[in-house]
Amino acid sequence: MIAERKGEWLEIGIPQDWEGLTVEDLLKVKWNAPKGLVHQLRMEKGVRLNGDALSWKQPLQAGERIWIHLFTEEDFDVKPEPIDFAIVYEDDHLLIANKPSGIDTHPSEKGKGGTLANGVAFHWNMNGVQTKVRHIHRLDRDTSGGIIFAKHALAGAIMDGLLRERLIGRTYFAFVQGRLKQKIGTIRQPIGRDRHHPTRRRVSERGDQAVTDYKVLGYDRAEDISLLEVNLRTGRTHQIRVHMSYLGHPLVSDSLYGGNPHQVIHRQALHAGRIQLPHPITGESLEFEIPWPSDMMRLRQLIILGEQK
Repeated sequence: MIAERKGEWLEIGIPQDWEGLTVEDLLKVKWNAPKGLVHQLRMEKGVRLNGDALSWKQPLQAGERIWIHLFTEEDFDVKPEPIDFAIVYEDDHLLIANKPSGIDTHPSEKGKGGTLANGVAFHWNMNGVQTKVRHIHRLDRDTSGGIIFAKHALAGAIMDGLLRERLIGRTYFAFVQGRLKQKIGTIRQPIGRDRHHPTRRRVSERGDQAVTDYKVLGYDRAEDISLLEVNLRTGRTHQIRVHMSYLGHPLVSDSLYGGNPHQVIHRQALHAGRIQLPHPITGESLEFEIPWPSDMMRLRQLIILGEQK
């Protein structure tokens, strides 16, 4: 599909499988655009066909080009602030950031700073991009790894839908204590709040359904630590940490869920290391490896050395 930014407009070539759809179908059904955005585009004549105004009920034809007014200036909604983080990928529609451990994804209160969202706002501000900072998902403060941000309202709505439909894949890498009996396994246990602790979660019959798939990648006998690749079928708070603790293999240095401290890493040994998704506009299949931070790499080296003994 051809999709190219032209100033404040996005030009899209209509592919064969969109033929017969109306603009209304495209926005409301295929893209699940927010009602406010749809209303704004309609009122401001923000969708054009081959550069001219069109009826929203008019069927589109393959090869035609529609123009959508998407790239308008918005408040960042957070204060731009220089935060050290790496950009894994960025285009006109999304940004994938590698969040360091020790910072929050976004402010918990209006006006707060020191978060990844503040850093993204600063990066955009320095590069002439004036748009709201929209995170598509989050990571715990002390979990490192990839986070997706949308650069306009339509991309945000589309990726929110992809996340709900489990079409955004996020693979985690975790170091846990002990040697697991099964090399490949699935944990199906509901997760709810722990009424005895303000932030902790626990396996609870009254909790929300939670499903975690894992695969053992390595084991170090001397350290008694296993390296896991983990994929989530659901997205509950602290899901990996709770499920692995329930299994009797808490994450290394995860003091909240029973993990023992380790001299190499001083936070839960968890990194969101791979992201897969269809591009919100073009549908192109995207996959990104998120570089590991130094503390996770040092633990990984222990596993590699342990396997060679």
